[in-house]
Amino acid sequence: MGKSLVVVESPTKMKTLSKYLGKDYVIKATYGHIKDLPKSTLGVDVEEGFRPHFHILKGKSKVVDEIKKAGKDAERILIGSDPDREGEAIAFHVAEVIGNDDRIERVLFHEITKKGVLDAMRSPIKLDPAKYDAQKARRILDRLVGYKISPLLWERVSYGLSAGRVQSVALRLVCDREAEIEGFEREEYWVIDVVLELPSGETFTATLERRAADGSGSLTGGKGTGKFRITSEDEAAAIKADIAGKDFIVTKVEVKEKNISPQPSFITSRLQQEASRVLRLSPKRTMMLAQKLYEGIDMGEEGPVGLITYMRTDSVRVSMEAIAEAREFISKGFAETYLPEKPNFFKNRKTAQDAHEAIRPTSVFFTPEKVKPYLDKDPFALYDLIWKRFVSSQMTRKRVETKTVDVAAGDYVFVARGTNVLFDGFTKIYEEVGEDEETEAALPEVKKGQNAVLKNTTMEQRFTNPPPRYSEASLIRTLESKGIGRPSTYATIVSTVQDRDYVRKEKGRLIPTPLGRTVNGLLSQFFPTVLDVGFTARMEVRLDEIEDGKKDWIRSLEKFNTSFEGELQSAQKQMRSLKKEEKETDIECDRCGRKMLLRWGKSGEYLVCSGKPECKNKKNVAVDADGKITIVESEAKGVCPKCGGKLVEKKGRFGRFLACSNYPECRHTEAFSLGFACPVEGCPGKLVEKTSKMKKRFISCSEYPKCSFATNKEPTEGECPSCGAPTLFSFKKGLFCLRKDCGWTSR
Repeated sequence: MGKSLVVVESPTKMKTLSKYLGKDYVIKATYGHIKDLPKSTLGVDVEEGFRPHFHILKGKSKVVDEIKKAGKDAERILIGSDPDREGEAIAFHVAEVIGNDDRIERVLFHEITKKGVLDAMRSPIKLDPAKYDAQKARRILDRLVGYKISPLLWERVSYGLSAGRVQSVALRLVCDREAEIEGFEREEYWVIDVVLELPSGETFTATLERRAADGSGSLTGGKGTGKFRITSEDEAAAIKADIAGKDFIVTKVEVKEKNISPQPSFITSRLQQEASRVLRLSPKRTMMLAQKLYEGIDMGEEGPVGLITYMRTDSVRVSMEAIAEAREFISKGFAETYLPEKPNFFKNRKTAQDAHEAIRPTSVFFTPEKVKPYLDKDPFALYDLIWKRFVSSQMTRKRVETKTVDVAAGDYVFVARGTNVLFDGFTKIYEEVGEDEETEAALPEVKKGQNAVLKNTTMEQRFTNPPPRYSEASLIRTLESKGIGRPSTYATIVSTVQDRDYVRKEKGRLIPTPLGRTVNGLLSQFFPTVLDVGFTARMEVRLDEIEDGKKDWIRSLEKFNTSFEGELQSAQKQMRSLKKEEKETDIECDRCGRKMLLRWGKSGEYLVCSGKPECKNKKNVAVDADGKITIVESEAKGVCPKCGGKLVEKKGRFGRFLACSNYPECRHTEAFSLGFACPVEGCPGKLVEKTSKMKKRFISCSEYPKCSFATNKEPTEGECPSCGAPTLFSFKKGLFCLRKDCGWTSR
């Protein structure tokens, strides 16, 4: 008997599979896609039923030749590319280059373990044309949008810009949020807290929330609300004076027990959100690490082992075998109170595909302690997160006691709330706490009718806050809730809008750049269908229906293209050319006295002298909604060491830098200094901001290459009390030493 050929996507998976399948199988890897649409042309014959012209990718000819050669004499050909749409497209393209004969079968590896691999090999299936049709439809949709809108942006705005069907919607969400923030009008309010002492001598803090008579008084928020807002310092001071002589009496004590259930194992979007929040990993980095954990990690004597199940899923379903293994682990490692009588099951969302299990460890007995010696820092942290989430999902609920105490002082009611944990349950190993969530402390023993003594009163001015800017995690959560994108695309969406310089990340939050705002404004005006959140969500549903065989992919593309072509023709006629626009202003050049012209650039609008090219004077400006132009003078960041001019902040393709204000006469530039000393002992350098070729911001020493210090942590002022390093960094409400061999933390 001849050998069988198994074709997979990655060499890592190839290495892991060879351990389980033995010498009767030849295993080859495609190294990702082997075919795609051409880069230089549209590659889609719209008039011929949207026929795509897939061709062998550059650099993949040798890979294809090896697969064809191995398949020529193989007894069976099993294609084990990833079990999703992209994997199905790879399977069809492999079948095409081999010759589409009867020997070809499809195997779906949901986990790269001995059991998972052998089960898949025993149950091969046919290639799925409907899933491939869905991938083709998605690829062609993206190509139509990208290749027809992008050239228009090159012509009218700036060369090299691009538009994407789903990414442009994500950009719109970020821009809309920024507009909300800018249009938000803060309202002042005051909070009054009192510290009260009980007869036992214990104290607690209560906050003024309402008047005793609901809906009465000028400060109430309206009938039925029971709450009111104090809008000025005078009002707050009047209340503080009024309660000073009042008796404080406990009028109500409400105690409730509450059970908190564990969360299910991760789906893709939840894993990306939690890894971003807890581990500060970008969604793209998270998926890269998860892919490696899925494909296999060399575990020493055990060889390569896939540590987690397939990482692109929107289902919370877990196999009964995995649940049984988790329950066995819990029963042996924890007190019996931590194991529920029956397994915990979780419901999927209505839109979930349920093609794959939730993300879980392939074996719960691959504990974090066991795998730690074989994993680097980031992959270990991600695996630890996945493992703990899965095990905790099969543990008992957390029981808490909540206590609410009302204390009356005349007509005013102060409220104190506290929480006491009765049983930690699943939180013994894992608990998901929101970014802004604070745990309420337990309250002392208090009884209705007790008198309390006023010990202190504080009044604090506050302001209503606008909605927060999106983080990568919250943007993914919003995309998911609106039905935009799928598990395989979330990370790409979030990274693409940043890579295109449409959005920048500052202190973990996403802010649209001037370029992003301009592109979003034009796309929103001329392509309302493409950027419509509801329409994009419906297209995602349509792709799912194509995959399920319920919709025809060609008719779906025809429907989209009809409306898209109408918008495209309108845009070609009406979209103004920002590249060519120059608007004369009344502002005079401070160098030659001629009028300044308003222009648009990738970093926003700016002024240039009409006497160009003889006069090269430029000014940064801010233009308000009424068209008023204000010159923004660059703040001096130092003195130029060459000519004595002032150093000002500039932005280039690799981020911020300092340049002499006397440019072009003086061309001196230097890295943007953050004002902190390098933490390396004996180094005289300063910490400077840099941007990598991948447009990722990092901090390094100004003395490079003499000093190789670099970090992606945000430095803060302060000296390390342990080693004396001059700079620390803050992370999750704690301080840490930046000196790598120290390890001091304030926690």
